[in-house]
Amino acid sequence: MGGQLFRNLSFFSATLSFFILIGIFSVLFTYAQEALHTFGFDFLFTEVWEADEEEEGGVFGGYIPIVGTLLSTLIAMFIATPIAMGIAIFLTEIASAKLAYPVSVAIELLAAIPSIIYGMWGLFYFAPIVQASVGGDGVGLLTAGVVLAIMIIPFMAAITRDAMHTAPAVLKESAYAMGATKFEVIKDVVMPYAKGGIIGSIILALGRALGETMAVAFLIGSVMTLPNKITDPTTSIPVLLANNFSEAEDLEISSMYYLALILFVVSFAIISVAKFYFFGKKVA
Repeated sequence: MGGQLFRNLSFFSATLSFFILIGIFSVLFTYAQEALHTFGFDFLFTEVWEADEEEEGGVFGGYIPIVGTLLSTLIAMFIATPIAMGIAIFLTEIASAKLAYPVSVAIELLAAIPSIIYGMWGLFYFAPIVQASVGGDGVGLLTAGVVLAIMIIPFMAAITRDAMHTAPAVLKESAYAMGATKFEVIKDVVMPYAKGGIIGSIILALGRALGETMAVAFLIGSVMTLPNKITDPTTSIPVLLANNFSEAEDLEISSMYYLALILFVVSFAIISVAKFYFFGKKVA
């Protein structure tokens, strides 16, 4: 009886998740129809975002926010991934229990900080450091990417740490008995055994980075220009939607739904490819 109830609840939850996904896509696709018919696929390569209030229209293109979203996410993942892996390895294989516990708690507390706090901290404290170190206005791709990396490190590190904890002690002890060093045990035993969890942590962090709004809105500059340098300000899809949605009308609103649809498809495609590629190889 209990097993059947659990099976039914699991099936219901999985089915509900699927229909919610379909529902979100349907709403975005429906409201984006006007922009789809007006601009087509040229929307992806147009750098202009100008509303014409007299004719209730305008020219809207998603190229700059798409590029800004991808570049800021790429910077964040490039910085966060090795740091998070290092933190997880330190907590599971190197640090003593007395040290590992408070550090783990601190990392989990970092994950609980609201994103707007990261944005304010980055704007008033970190942006001046970037400006003094590498030039620019302080706000831009680099600042947004670094603060975004700081935001996703706790998620990635905590999940990777939990995955590494699942490596059986007998495997590690056997490797040590055969003369393996600690580095070799980590590289050849712990990391391969926890590979599924590690990849999962990267996928979740990637999804968080692609959709982050408030912190990036403080730091990326929110200007509709294509960046020439890593320190230049630009915008991203979530930031453009958050800044312009309340004042938009007609075609501009439809164009924003088009952008949201693009972000949805890009996020879904990246995460799906990663999951099917890696987990299709039966990583554990």
